[in-house]
Amino acid sequence: MTDHQQPQQPYYPPQPPRPPYDPTQPVTTEPGTTIWPSGGHVPPSGGHVPPTFTAPAPAAPLPHRRAKRGVGLLAAVAIAAAAVGGGTATLVQQLTAADAPTASGVSGTNVSASSKGTVAGVAQAVSPSIVEISANSSSGKSTGSGVIITGDGEIVTNNHVISGASSIAVQLSNGKTYRAKVVGTDPDKDLALIKLEGASGLKAATLGNSDDVKVGDEVVAIGSPEGLTGTVTSGIVSALDRDVTVAKDDGQDQQRQQQYDPRQGWPFEFGGQEFNGDTGSSKTTYKAIQTDASLNPGNSGGALINMNGEIIGINSAMYSPSSSNGSSAGSVGLGFAIPVNTLKADLDELRDGGTN
Repeated sequence: MTDHQQPQQPYYPPQPPRPPYDPTQPVTTEPGTTIWPSGGHVPPSGGHVPPTFTAPAPAAPLPHRRAKRGVGLLAAVAIAAAAVGGGTATLVQQLTAADAPTASGVSGTNVSASSKGTVAGVAQAVSPSIVEISANSSSGKSTGSGVIITGDGEIVTNNHVISGASSIAVQLSNGKTYRAKVVGTDPDKDLALIKLEGASGLKAATLGNSDDVKVGDEVVAIGSPEGLTGTVTSGIVSALDRDVTVAKDDGQDQQRQQQYDPRQGWPFEFGGQEFNGDTGSSKTTYKAIQTDASLNPGNSGGALINMNGEIIGINSAMYSPSSSNGSSAGSVGLGFAIPVNTLKADLDELRDGGTN
């Protein structure tokens, strides 16, 4: 019996599954130069490498998710740099403006619409606390200014404004007039405290901190120069801690004072020179705030005020050069004020009668 052998079938090895798209093919630009897409390896020179399958790159995150991560990163940077300044927040806002939702406004501190911080605003707020003082004595009449510090009529002024006075009249900014009596004086500091008779409900000034005053700060002066009640001038602090020497009017030199022109201002010394007349043998020196705010005779005892409406000094001396005919000229921007911290340190003693 003859065996018949069945013909052997050809063997076909299993094929890999077909990719969802055709493999990327190299691009030939010129003989010898082949570009392989998708960041594949460059074949060695002269060799032929068949096309290979490159797995597709992961799908990119949705744009809105990437934007959120970017905003979060920038916000973290802004928080970390907050101590450096406000510029970081602006930078973050600019960088994220394209991706962040549109906002209806910009957050931050709004500029106040009030007049605080302006000369007009300061004048309106403080003028009711500044008074005109008229002091009568056997040697004549003097006019100065004062600052109300309590609602029941305590008023601070310069000692030289009321020294030796037999009677004192005080006119408020609203025109109402009161009689006043001396509570205490301190000739060494050229300060005095008087009290209105029968007054109540007055607007008291706010006493600031003269240690915070800096050269260049804007200031306002309010007083009654030449009897012009409630006159407002402004300027800057031009120097600090000036040694100013003034006549220590303790009531013993009243006759000698009559040689001064009352319109020329209280005599004082500064930098080794005398201004507005002879200060005499009885004098005192204090550290003063110098200002170029216009001060004239009658401003003595009035207020030097910062732009927050706080009293930082009591105006006490100014230089007014005399003209050739002997009459006084106006302010030349050389005025001095007793720092308010000097007043605050002396206030209890003044209330107890002072050092007179």
